[in-house]
Amino acid sequence: MDLTKCRSAFKAYDLRGKVPDELNEELAYRIGRVFANLLSAKKVVLGRDARLSGESIQNALAQGLTDAGCSVLDIGLCGTEMVYFATAFLQADGGVMVTASHNPKEYNGMKFVREGSRPISSDTGLMEIADRALSGSFTRGAEKGRKKGLVDKVDVMGDYIGHLLSYIDPGVLKPLKIVANAGNGCAGAPLEQLEKRLPFKFVKLHSQPDGNFPNGVPNPILPQNRAETAAAVKREKADLGVAWDGDYDRCFLFDENGEFIEGYYIVGILAEAFLRKTPGARIIHDPRLIWNTLETVRKLGGEAVECKSGHAFIKEKMRQVDAVYGGEMSAHHYFKDFTYCDSGMLPWLLITELLCASGKSLSEMVNECIAKFPCSGEVNRRVKDGPGVIARIKEKYAGLGKVEEVDGISLEFDKWRFNVRISNTEPVVRLNLETRGDRALMEEKTAELLAVIGGDPE
Repeated sequence: MDLTKCRSAFKAYDLRGKVPDELNEELAYRIGRVFANLLSAKKVVLGRDARLSGESIQNALAQGLTDAGCSVLDIGLCGTEMVYFATAFLQADGGVMVTASHNPKEYNGMKFVREGSRPISSDTGLMEIADRALSGSFTRGAEKGRKKGLVDKVDVMGDYIGHLLSYIDPGVLKPLKIVANAGNGCAGAPLEQLEKRLPFKFVKLHSQPDGNFPNGVPNPILPQNRAETAAAVKREKADLGVAWDGDYDRCFLFDENGEFIEGYYIVGILAEAFLRKTPGARIIHDPRLIWNTLETVRKLGGEAVECKSGHAFIKEKMRQVDAVYGGEMSAHHYFKDFTYCDSGMLPWLLITELLCASGKSLSEMVNECIAKFPCSGEVNRRVKDGPGVIARIKEKYAGLGKVEEVDGISLEFDKWRFNVRISNTEPVVRLNLETRGDRALMEEKTAELLAVIGGDPE
């Protein structure tokens, strides 16, 4: 079988492509064989999201693993963070989640971790998996000299839910009303279990997993995908709204007025939550939007540590500096006690605890920060020459502001700053801009930068 087109599915952090041209059962089988050998694995956790191709891709992956002599712990339909949890909890040698997250239904993919749920990315083995899977010759059946591995179905939901609840104090919780939009992804199952143990009333939208995504692709970061959740919050007079992407490793929050809250401000809230419980702790943040986080951490006596965007970089940096929490404005939130991995369930649980303990509404918690540091949110432009865009920006602003190149290019001035970076996974340039209390300046400078960047809206 010609797998030439499959090379493009291997990205910086994971594998993701169209089925069957870029990802298919043959490639999945080969990956299973290679993954087991690369890790010298005796047991590997597998899970999948709701996509229609998920079961067949996972079965082929499992066959490759077992033919290589590795046993499979199948946790079934789940979110990516459940694979992270199960890999550590079950003391497996690695884990693979079959998912394409927020991509359209014709896509699928895989996210890989090794022992302890440490990520496998392009720098730490993913390209080796690609090279060996695409170049090798693989005969179906147990490898010579190896006993075929077994597949065991394992239910970790109860242990996972117990771990999530260990982050909050149930004694402070009050009967909040929450709109919860699972987007026909996989968030509905853990939500059902949490509902039994929390005093909250949930108004559920699209909780049933459905790989056809009849209500649209679960990607709430796109403005057009937020309207239904926002309208439900207002209609139900809810205390907040939560929406997830397909594999629920990201959650997106709406205040009691149905207003979408940029992930940037959620980083500040969660930093505060952890610093109140762990004084002096280190907090990781990405370089895109930083002023609100820096001020919050400084006020509470913590230490802010900047890190390049991307889950592999954040997780590595958290381990290096022993950070208690890390947050990206893209709505990825990482937790030391969750094996430094990202979770889409913990953020909203921690924020509901803060709401109940403080007596404040979500808008009261964030509006002051939004006014002090208004931001553009992430503005994406499809371009043909990302490096050329960065070069034009350097030329235009040469000598005018403080330059940093931790991730793309950041320029800081007295009253405003911005970051422009090239996506690791798409032909897209991403702009984030913030000001010190001046919304008009934010809008003016955003338009100025977009004129330099050019390209087409994503």
